[in-house]
Amino acid sequence: MIHSELLHRLIAAHPPRQDSLLPILHSIQDELGWVPPEATEPLARALNLSRAEVHGVISFYPHLRSVQPGRHVLQLCRAEACQARGSAALEAHVRARLGIAFHETSADGAISLEPVYCLGNCACGPSLRVGDEIVGRVDASRFDALLVALQEDVA
Repeated sequence: MIHSELLHRLIAAHPPRQDSLLPILHSIQDELGWVPPEATEPLARALNLSRAEVHGVISFYPHLRSVQPGRHVLQLCRAEACQARGSAALEAHVRARLGIAFHETSADGAISLEPVYCLGNCACGPSLRVGDEIVGRVDASRFDALLVALQEDVA
C-alpha cells in the first residue's frame, strides 16, 4: 500500500498542471517500482483530471506498471538486431525456465519478465537488462548462470 505522505510529496514536487501527470507518474514508479491503483484519485484531484484520464495514461504507456513487479525486473530485447542474433531462442528458453510469459511475475515473486525494444547494445545481442545492468551475448547457459545469481540474491 502506498503511503499517502509519499504520494503527496511526489505530487507537490511538480506544478499543479495537467502536463505534470507523466513526470509525477514516473516519480511514483521510480520510488515504488510501480504505480499503485490508490494513486489515481489523489493525482486526478491534484491535477484537475478525471480518474479515467489518469488511468488511461497509466494503461497507455507500457513503461508504466500498474501491477507490483517482482524483486528483479528482467527486460529481454526483442528488437531486430537481437532477433538476428538469436533472441527468439533465448526468449523461449527464458520463458520456459521462469514458467512465465511477458508481463508476468514468477510464482515466488522474484522475477518479472518484460519485453523491451532496443537496449542500445545491438552489436552484443541478444541482450537483456536486469535492473540497471545490461547484459550482452546472452545464450541459454549464460541466462541460466544469471538466473542462479538472481535467485541467490533473493534468498
